[in-house]
Amino acid sequence: MNTSSRFAFAVHVLALLSLQEGVPLSSEMIAGSVNTNPALIRRLLSMLAEAGLTTSQLGAGGGALLARPPEQISLLEVYRAVDDGQLFALHREEPNPACMVGRHIQGVLRGIIDDAQLAMEASLGARTLADATADVVRAERQRERKRRAHHASGDVAKK
Repeated sequence: MNTSSRFAFAVHVLALLSLQEGVPLSSEMIAGSVNTNPALIRRLLSMLAEAGLTTSQLGAGGGALLARPPEQISLLEVYRAVDDGQLFALHREEPNPACMVGRHIQGVLRGIIDDAQLAMEASLGARTLADATADVVRAERQRERKRRAHHASGDVAKK
């Protein structure tokens, strides 16, 4: 049982590209930010390109670029580009039909999982890459304010 991190990596990659303002990034540079290997980034970029979310510029200084403005890329599109679309999976093997729970649990779970899937997709569909990138920038500004305030209070204490 494992959870895919492809969606998180994809949003990371796309947010990074959106902050480049049209300057292409190599898979090596992106991999450095994501802290993974460039081959994984190339596979992810291929999936994103197939979905029309990224493009690549060939040649010296080439690399990955956003195919559309970040305001026009929903997080639901990103999710669908890199994940299989199932939030949760049911049992791999059929549960025991001789057990009351085993007989009915898959039907019960199917309804619950369908509702959760719809809620998650509605949430992602309401957010864009621009929203996620703005949140990253906002968090960095807040971090810088705290850092400056911390340094300023340390300077005052020394005087």
